[in-house]
Parts: sequence; C-alpha cells; structure tokens
Amino acid sequence: MEKIKYQVFLSSTYMDLSKERKQVLDILLMADCIPAGMESFVATDDEQFNVIGKLQV
Repeated sequence: MEKIKYQVFLSSTYMDLSKERKQVLDILLMADCIPAGMESFVATDDEQFNVIGKLQV
C-alpha cells in the first residue's frame, strides 16, 4: 500500500508566534507531514491565496 504524506500549510503571524510555530513544525515533521508556510515562498505580486493554491508536492 502506498504511504500518503500530507502537506500541512502553517498559517499564523510570524514574529510573535515563532516559538509556537517551531513547536508545531517539529510535531508535523515527527508525524511525517510536509510543513509549508508563506516564508517558504518567493516574493510575488500574486494574491497569497493563488500562491498557496499552486503548491504541489
């Protein structure tokens, strides 16, 4: 049977929740998920929702 990996988009304010984001990131990695956040994307003039929607693994 094929093992499924889920990509999880992590969304929050960045600076004030950096400790919490790190904890969630660590848990996602332990759960064998693929974490993604806006900091992983290049700067663009596209709407954020469109950029997120194009995310493919």
